[in-house]
Amino acid sequence: MSFHQFQQTANHRFKFGLFMLYKLPSAYFCGVRLRSITEKSAVVSVPFKWLSQNPFRSIYFACQAMAAEMSTGVLALGHIHGRKPAVSMLVTSIKAEFVKKATERIYFTCDDGEAMQQCIEAALASGEGKTFTATSTGRTKDGEIVSRFWVEWSFKGKS
Repeated sequence: MSFHQFQQTANHRFKFGLFMLYKLPSAYFCGVRLRSITEKSAVVSVPFKWLSQNPFRSIYFACQAMAAEMSTGVLALGHIHGRKPAVSMLVTSIKAEFVKKATERIYFTCDDGEAMQQCIEAALASGEGKTFTATSTGRTKDGEIVSRFWVEWSFKGKS
């Protein structure tokens, strides 16, 4: 299955919602949602609501991390989906920077799809695991940066 076929499934709200409910129930109930995906980038949002807030009346860091990780992970899923041989993927580290208090819906964008695809291709060509650090930036609807996450993924072809 190509990235395009994965993209069609991911952009189908009901199908992707069922996937999230089954595989990522915490993110689903906190309101984390995929907004858009291309081979180059993905946008995921998280709302400011009761289930996503902390005692300081802002979006809990873990909810922001779920959205940031998903913006990088959905790109990886798209690039490995249907591969022969199959590719395993795993988060190996995560780093975050919080710039502003998150008191409204935040949109996390990862624009590293092309570089991530090259890393996956290199892992398959070498037969060895490769790591890639994807950046996800969380912004308000007005474009103001709230937080940044660096998510390191490991990719390895399955034998």
